[in-house]
Amino acid sequence: MTIDSRNTSYAVKAAIDAPGSKHFTLARQKTMYGGKRIAAGDTIYLFASENEGGTGLIAMGVVVSASATPRKPGIERQTPRVSVGIRRTALAKRRLGRAELKPFSHWKDGRPETELNFKFYRQATNKIVGLSDEAARFLRKFFR
Repeated sequence: MTIDSRNTSYAVKAAIDAPGSKHFTLARQKTMYGGKRIAAGDTIYLFASENEGGTGLIAMGVVVSASATPRKPGIERQTPRVSVGIRRTALAKRRLGRAELKPFSHWKDGRPETELNFKFYRQATNKIVGLSDEAARFLRKFFR
């Protein structure tokens, strides 16, 4: 699993009210695994959070805006948060969610499925994560 210092592919697991929308605005999203480096022009894969009634992977898009949420004063440890605007470029053709990724739990096997399971489902919180090139290639297959 290789993640370079400047990812261009990210994934977000969030509450998504209108999965068929052409534009998404996700405010104050927690970031982990390099997610705080997201920027306009990056590719992003959208997962509708199953904890909030979603179905997993729903769309691919391009980030049209990204801005860091200012940290709260006086709090030493804070998870970086980012607000993003996304333009959808494709809808997923087949399902990929917690049930499909759950079997991939050997954390050091280097598989893209395992990377996604680790980053999204080992800890149930919604978040933006950076992706390895392998995971991005794997996710692109769900849009053909």
